[in-house]
Amino acid sequence: MDMVTRMVSEKPVVVFSRSSCSMSHTIKSLLFEFGVNPAVYELDEISKGWEIEQALLRLGRNPIIPAVFIGGEFVGGANEIISLHLQRSLQPMLRNAGALWV
Repeated sequence: MDMVTRMVSEKPVVVFSRSSCSMSHTIKSLLFEFGVNPAVYELDEISKGWEIEQALLRLGRNPIIPAVFIGGEFVGGANEIISLHLQRSLQPMLRNAGALWV
C-alpha cells in the first residue's frame, strides 16, 4: 500500500485503470472534459500492476478498477465518480484538490 500512497500523493488526481476497461475509459474521458490532467496508471501495462491491484483490492474495491484518487484521498470507482458528477460535487472537489484552475 505504500507504493499506492506514494503514487497518489504525486498528482491532484490519480486514476488506476486497465487499457481495455470501458468504464475506466469513460471516467478518464469525463476528467479530461473538465480539463483535468490526471496521472493514469494502466495496470495491465506497467510492471508492478499486479501488486498495485492487490493493494487496491485491500481497500475493499470490487471491481477494483477504475480507482480514482482526488487530493490524495480514495474517492471510488466509476459509480462514485459519476454520482458525484450528477450531484454537481465533482467539479468543486477537483478544484479544491488543485486539479482545476478555473
